[in-house]
Amino acid sequence: MNLSPKILAACLFTVGQLAQAAPAGAPASAPRMRWEVLRNDFSSPHGRTRARLSFTAPRGMALPAQGWSIYFNCTDGIVTGPLAGKLALETVSGGLFRIRPQPGFKGLPAGRTLHIDYDYPNLLIKMARAPSGPYLVFDSAPETAIAIGDYQVHVPTRPEQLRRPAGRDALVTVQDIYRRNARADLLPTDALPLVFPTPLALRSGPGKVHLARAPQVISGPGLRYETAYARALFARYLPPGDTAQPPLPLRLRIGDVDGQDSPEAYTLSVGAEGINIVGNSAAGVARGLQSLHGMLPLPSDASSLDLPELEVTDAPRFAYRGFQLDVARNFQPKEVVFKTLDLMAEYKLNTLHFHLTDDEGWRVEITGLPELTSIGAVRGHSDRPGVRLPPAYGSGPRIDDPHGSGYYSRAEYIEILRYAAARHIDVIPEVEMPGHARAAVKAMEARYHRMKDAGEQGADQYLLNDFDDRSVYRSPQEYTDHVINPGLESAYTFIDKVVTEIAALHREAGVPLKTMHVGGDELPHGAWEQSPVSRALMQREKLASVADLWDYFYNRVDGILRKQGLYASGWEEMGARRTAEEGAPQAPNPRFNRRGFSLYVWNNTPGNEDFAYRLANAGYDVVLAPVTNMYLDMSANPNPDEPGVNWGAYLELDTVYDFKPLAASLSEAGRSHVRGVEATLFSETIRDTHLLDYLMMPRLLAVAERGWAPDPAWARETDPARAEALHRAAWSGFVNLLGQRELPRLDLERGDVFYRIAPPGMVVEGGKVLINHTLPGLTLRYTTDGSVPTVHSKPVTGPIAARGVIQAAGFDRNGRSGLVARIVNK
Repeated sequence: MNLSPKILAACLFTVGQLAQAAPAGAPASAPRMRWEVLRNDFSSPHGRTRARLSFTAPRGMALPAQGWSIYFNCTDGIVTGPLAGKLALETVSGGLFRIRPQPGFKGLPAGRTLHIDYDYPNLLIKMARAPSGPYLVFDSAPETAIAIGDYQVHVPTRPEQLRRPAGRDALVTVQDIYRRNARADLLPTDALPLVFPTPLALRSGPGKVHLARAPQVISGPGLRYETAYARALFARYLPPGDTAQPPLPLRLRIGDVDGQDSPEAYTLSVGAEGINIVGNSAAGVARGLQSLHGMLPLPSDASSLDLPELEVTDAPRFAYRGFQLDVARNFQPKEVVFKTLDLMAEYKLNTLHFHLTDDEGWRVEITGLPELTSIGAVRGHSDRPGVRLPPAYGSGPRIDDPHGSGYYSRAEYIEILRYAAARHIDVIPEVEMPGHARAAVKAMEARYHRMKDAGEQGADQYLLNDFDDRSVYRSPQEYTDHVINPGLESAYTFIDKVVTEIAALHREAGVPLKTMHVGGDELPHGAWEQSPVSRALMQREKLASVADLWDYFYNRVDGILRKQGLYASGWEEMGARRTAEEGAPQAPNPRFNRRGFSLYVWNNTPGNEDFAYRLANAGYDVVLAPVTNMYLDMSANPNPDEPGVNWGAYLELDTVYDFKPLAASLSEAGRSHVRGVEATLFSETIRDTHLLDYLMMPRLLAVAERGWAPDPAWARETDPARAEALHRAAWSGFVNLLGQRELPRLDLERGDVFYRIAPPGMVVEGGKVLINHTLPGLTLRYTTDGSVPTVHSKPVTGPIAARGVIQAAGFDRNGRSGLVARIVNK
């Protein structure tokens, strides 16, 4: 993360001020706050939740009758207005809210607790919607914020907190989990698939090849990275081995793979004469090396190893296999990006969709536009407009929060590009427009005022908003001022500048850009309608509606991209004809279907289930990123202790695995327009890199399987019973491979991937407790004394006859445990 000296100085000043509880003096202790659900109410059609914030004033600091505010973030909105106890709940900006005293409030003595009850407009199911990042500000010192560090969210446990409507968001019991897990069988080690993801063709040989020492790597030209990788791989497994034995050759070569035109196609053979990997390109050789890596036994102290004889011919099903990492909502340093790229390469994903900008952050340095990072990349409290972005997603009042503030310098961005290129991963930067653009809008507005006040020329050169715009709109993230105005010529000057600079960064890195993702999603209805400059443009260009203005905007954007030799990528709305009605089913836009747009289709919600396929049939290239199958920020299930959000779906591992990318409604031409699949992870909840791992892994491996492997037999089978049997066999192979080999390998080789360890399933049958796990072969441990299982607890080896409360959890190879399951055996 990069912060300017001026910002760092401000940070130090703010830290010093946080000790002040009020202008009158410092508190003897810090304030604290608690949050809990009081009850769920079904009196309205969508339900309602009553929640409580409890603020405790520290010793030595009372809350006066007037002149203070408690700020916090909350996603998805809450009911604002008057509250009981002479308080009011107000929206500040987007998801930032504050509670203020109203006339008649009596004040809060030091050491006493104030209970603040408020409502959600619909049912609160996931804890991601709890308030986050709370802080206190006194009117007499409006630039001084006191972070409420002692803040606890109480997970619902009582019946009135957990009530759900029939048939919706039902709690998942340990018995439910057991039955779901029982759809797979435990396989012996020698029955595990040899190569992951499932290859195109594999022929096993009769024997084994013994390696007494690391093989001798012999490589052709153009394989510098792959040669180094192969040497490092075997140095880890066979150091230095029996030097009296001649090394087996490991030959790496770029050459033609018969019958395969994918640059990632490869052949891999293991036999007595050595190991041979041939790829259509260096990328193909790299994918073959990953297959070889996966065949190696788990790291151990052994001085030799055996490999199965085999021949593999392999190529990906889809040319595009992506992962979207959102660093705009909550920033991640380059080291986290490197780790993500390593995981993608290990499982043969080839595209990082880099979500660099959004309402809450601009995360890449652009030469000539310093405000994009000095303002657009900094979040924190300020009472003055134009100083920085407000806190969002729990980033709190401090501007040195590592996830609220931060950006990649030009040098760091180039470093990321080169790191990805070495692993044969394309990086597609996303610059959101025309919606989701508040960071840019406010940064360019600040630039305008700075230059205007200084009497400088060109203040409006990159301005993105019309100051006379009276349009009324509200985005899903509660913003009313976050949209780029297409009526301003300066908007296109800005886009041209940003595209030019990012393309230059890619050229400098030696990995020229082919496309840029230019957003297009969730432009709220009502935007632009009352903007004088937009209305004037519509009149000049004879545009009949805002839908035509949308087309005009993206026609201009497409032209800007083409000047740089780029084609346009964006969310599916970019290729949809805008409708007058909010939430109406979308239709393909006939104006752009021959432009070469690549559309990322996320919306397969009711009414839009087949929109991706209708777009492909209409001639658009599409990447399948359905929210109900591949949005990894979605929670695994509705239980309150399970992290993630739930606005689109719940995604267990099998939900991702069972996705069938190609629908029967696709025409033959339409099938050719499906470029591939992408997993998406928006970062509203990601304020801990461990949580990033938790939500991403192991579901990303199911995405890798769907993107690389041929259409599975169970998906092609028309007989239901036969399809079920085929699915059970394939699913058993997949989850056993993860539980017995792939995830343990991450534990032992890396140790820094904090993947989700799901809670075990449990049932009582015949007076005994049976326990299973979604990943057969994972170590399970249990207790019978009411304590939480630890790495020292008894392992589950069969049915448990003990009575009372039985608690169990899964453990990785390093002793880390997952969520605990509990059952009573009476």
